[in-house]
Amino acid sequence: MLQSLVTTNWLNDTLDHPDLVILYTTLIPKKESISVEVENLQIRGAQFFDLQTIFSDQHSGLPNTFPSEKQFELGCQKLGISNSSKIVVYDSLGIYSSPRVWFLFKSMGHTKVSVLDGGLTAWLASGFETEQKSEAKVERSNFSACLKSDLLIDKNQVQKGVDTKDPVILDARSGVRFNGEVLEPRKGFRSGHIPNSFNLHYATLLKNGKYKIREELEQLFEPYKNQKELIFSCGSGITACILLLAASEIIPSKLLLYDGSWTEWGSR
Repeated sequence: MLQSLVTTNWLNDTLDHPDLVILYTTLIPKKESISVEVENLQIRGAQFFDLQTIFSDQHSGLPNTFPSEKQFELGCQKLGISNSSKIVVYDSLGIYSSPRVWFLFKSMGHTKVSVLDGGLTAWLASGFETEQKSEAKVERSNFSACLKSDLLIDKNQVQKGVDTKDPVILDARSGVRFNGEVLEPRKGFRSGHIPNSFNLHYATLLKNGKYKIREELEQLFEPYKNQKELIFSCGSGITACILLLAASEIIPSKLLLYDGSWTEWGSR
């Protein structure tokens, strides 16, 4: 099991730890749905981590864009997160947008963050305690962030990779989107992929809403293990983080997120 993941058993045993902060995040793709009953449930004490507004740059013109250091810092302070907090983030869909939250914290200098493998689905299957969603009243903290900008890459830097074929660009979207066989979900964006990029659909890393075992993940990244740098892309920087989390423990390459991803590149 990857070190950045925790199990439902571990989280259940740790629920009352004073430094534990549980966050949930949910971005529902159009093809997915969850029941109203599940939608209204949360793990005891969990707080909503709003990827689309509070923790996304609302002035960029692109969806789910990386927030500024100050924006992230203020958002965490309002959630009562401190620099000593041990954060566990989960997703109602299993594994989907939770690795994005993991990457946000890592990129802002907070390393004590893990993803609940299998998310709320696995938690419910384990029969552990839930409660109705509610807005928790927490005391504002003094959390401080320190952006590691070298983990992010912009379109101009990606263009250099396109021209030189180094570093390798991995696209986490489905094969039919990568190959331009279907229309993009967002209107006005052309289909296809970044030139000289490779496709590794995020779903191939998962089984029943959880990450596959380490040996299977190592096989998927085998073709890229000798690369000095890898750039990860997807539609809007969300599912690319599913690949990035796994790669961070499997290959020694420097890992970079192209946050604009195809939403930016496909609109050029």
